[in-house]
Amino acid sequence: MFTKNRKKLLASDFKKEFAMKILRLTVCLLITGLMASFISLHAQVEKKDFAPMETAIPSLSIAPDARGGAMGDNGVATTPDVNAQYWNPAKHAFQFSKAGVSLSYTPWLRKLVNDVALAYLAGYYKIGDSDMQAISASLRYFSLGEVTEGSGENGVNYTIFPYDMAFDVSYSRKLSESYSMAVSLRYIRSDMNAQNSSDLMPDNAFAADVSGYMEKYVILGSSESLWSFGYNVSNIGNKVSYDGGNTNYFLPAKLQLGTGLLYPLDEYNRLGIYLSAGKYLVPSTPVRVGTSPEDQQAYEDALVEYNEMSSVKGVFKSFTDSPGGFSGEAQEIMLSLGAEYSYNDQFFLRGGYYYENENMGNRNYFSFGAGFRMNVFQLDAAYLVSTVPSNPLDQTLRFSLSFDMDGLKSLFR
Repeated sequence: MFTKNRKKLLASDFKKEFAMKILRLTVCLLITGLMASFISLHAQVEKKDFAPMETAIPSLSIAPDARGGAMGDNGVATTPDVNAQYWNPAKHAFQFSKAGVSLSYTPWLRKLVNDVALAYLAGYYKIGDSDMQAISASLRYFSLGEVTEGSGENGVNYTIFPYDMAFDVSYSRKLSESYSMAVSLRYIRSDMNAQNSSDLMPDNAFAADVSGYMEKYVILGSSESLWSFGYNVSNIGNKVSYDGGNTNYFLPAKLQLGTGLLYPLDEYNRLGIYLSAGKYLVPSTPVRVGTSPEDQQAYEDALVEYNEMSSVKGVFKSFTDSPGGFSGEAQEIMLSLGAEYSYNDQFFLRGGYYYENENMGNRNYFSFGAGFRMNVFQLDAAYLVSTVPSNPLDQTLRFSLSFDMDGLKSLFR
């Protein structure tokens, strides 16, 4: 959420020619996204090369808020808001408001079911008098809805309610006037609601994040713009098992890098353009090569090594172990381009495009959204349109409602 006290960007002697260049650049980027989606729709996918990363608790990778979701799941380097806890907690050190809280709701597989969804609660509080540090936390709950499982005693069906849950806390601090860092600790629980020992057993995990954020004012033409850069290394933690430790799965550890530019069109209108790249810090699942007994043994040995590999070792191995070599590693990179137009920090229009290689999951989609802000609250909505046949969020609305604690306090003065 943009804060009402954010420094106004200077736009004296506004140059129409420069504004047109910005507009042309935005249009070119959107056309590039359209071309990429067209190619992904019509390219022939080699099924043997389809090998997305296998992780436990993939719901941890679902973008929870409407603002980031409206910009193509982009948020690691966008201007600070209350939902920075998911994207980059280091941004909280740059908040101008003393505190904030947000509640978000994201439906899942809405075309098929109506009881699968992600609920997300986040908040932050600036501590101390120096305005240099903040604490923040979030709680996410992903419900898989009501599931009818097999037959219980006497041949009677029983109903289970599987879910994933995560709670985290963060501490962020400015290390200079333009740069901050944050550390986060997270508790995770995945419970498939097992009815007996033969079912999937629940498991717990602990993870940590390290993030950083930088913002500086730069002069473009005669206007003062805000340049930002951010990174987040998330979900580095122990592995998860649903069968008592026989088979272990990596958490969806991820590296995200991003940059952005917030440009003042005039005194009231601003345009932000943001680009981010992400990569899972998870080693590739072993692939069977050949059919000889030696090949089979090598494959089984690789599976044992993969199952026993530590999470830290997996992070480093994830950069060099793709079966496709360098080109395979490049395919693992996910890209997001987002834009946000704001009028007087009260009305917002957003759009974005997300790209993932067809062999790594093939999530390619456009997203759109809008927001409305008053002194006390901000309401945001996002809508996703997939450019490939299957996406669980296709044609789905998600919402976020945020509250500014400074605004609430002013109501009671």
